[in-house]
Amino acid sequence: MMWDSFFTGSFKWETGCASGTVYNGNQALTDIMTKVYGMSAWTNPLHPDVFPGVRKMEAEVVRMCCAMYNGDSKSCGCMTTGGTESIILACKAYRDYAINVKGVKSPEMLVPVSAHAAFDKGAQLLSMRIRHVPLDPITMKVDMNAMKSMINRSTCMLTGSAPQFPHGVIDPIEEIAELGMKYNIPVHVDACLGGFLIPFMEEAGYPVPRFDFRLKGVTSISADTHKYGYAPKGSSVIMYREPKYRHHQFFVTPDWQGGIYATATIGGSRSGGIVAACWAALVYHGHQGYVDYTKEVIQTAKKIENGCRVIPGIFVYGKPEVSVVALGSHQFNVYALSDQMSKRGWNLNALQFPSSIHIAVTVLHTQSGVVERFLKDIKEISESLMKNPPKNDGGNAALYGMAQSIPDRSLVGEMAWCYLDAVYSTKGSKTAKKSI
Repeated sequence: MMWDSFFTGSFKWETGCASGTVYNGNQALTDIMTKVYGMSAWTNPLHPDVFPGVRKMEAEVVRMCCAMYNGDSKSCGCMTTGGTESIILACKAYRDYAINVKGVKSPEMLVPVSAHAAFDKGAQLLSMRIRHVPLDPITMKVDMNAMKSMINRSTCMLTGSAPQFPHGVIDPIEEIAELGMKYNIPVHVDACLGGFLIPFMEEAGYPVPRFDFRLKGVTSISADTHKYGYAPKGSSVIMYREPKYRHHQFFVTPDWQGGIYATATIGGSRSGGIVAACWAALVYHGHQGYVDYTKEVIQTAKKIENGCRVIPGIFVYGKPEVSVVALGSHQFNVYALSDQMSKRGWNLNALQFPSSIHIAVTVLHTQSGVVERFLKDIKEISESLMKNPPKNDGGNAALYGMAQSIPDRSLVGEMAWCYLDAVYSTKGSKTAKKSI
């Protein structure tokens, strides 16, 4: 068996064909992380007395990230298994803070409709009400007037993205922070996607509005080390302005027969190897390394944005500010464009409400010739679709077009459940038939 093809399939991510997915791929970095992981493969942060080195590494990763976001000596946090867990932990912290400190009986969160689905997941798991705030249809940023009007006595947290996943724009974090200060509501900034880009953008020559702990209203930030921090999957960091919020994230039960049980995150046992490899990635790059990579990634994203804006038949959503460029079309089904790009070896993200696709630029896209090839393919396919629009859209064009038109969203959910079932299928696998 050819193991390379077994793991990667038909898409050759090394060539820069995939949106997001693999954010670096540098062989020297891979070798370092692999070696460090091997040295710490059996370690578990659940037992800091047995593995003190891993405890120290995790604490240092958190402190480095807090410093990146201009946190003071009170700022704190912990490592998680990914952005979803970081977000869910923030939701738990603010739910419990609202109940235990402010006396709110049924806490609810306000999030933009463009916010990551992890907030919906957190709401379901934590039995919280989630209210989705509409966007400005031009800028694709959260509508601040709408957010203000939706605040009530049960609101336990406000949220903004920096940037949001679908269109790559940064919500007006300063305005959200001001609302939080005015109404005494914690504000979470989801920087999972751009967490290791936006802190370095100004130094790289691309100023952005303030988004971090310099804003008094910002009380927590989530940032994924396994994206533009170029650490292994899955690692992320959840940070708080001060410990009083993090305390409500913790789970402690003092009366279990097995002893006092206390965990900082959702999981009990965790991979010390991931913690150590993440620490190694951060130290390997250092401040200047991230500045340099940020400059390359943002430059590449700007080239793609500017190139797409002059291609007939498509348009760019909003004003992309970081690494994501989202495309739409009034001339043809944009999912047909995505399908045709797939046939040419590209793997892009399909979005909905409104219909769009996007590319999340990574270090792999900064390689010579990748942007030129991408723009060439987009232009040729767009021209072809305008001249000869397909009569019967297939592939993703049919899937997403159909999904958006179904009024009963539970049916769409059932299709997604079927997909997840299929992911775990071992039909045809010889290995699965063998007994262990």
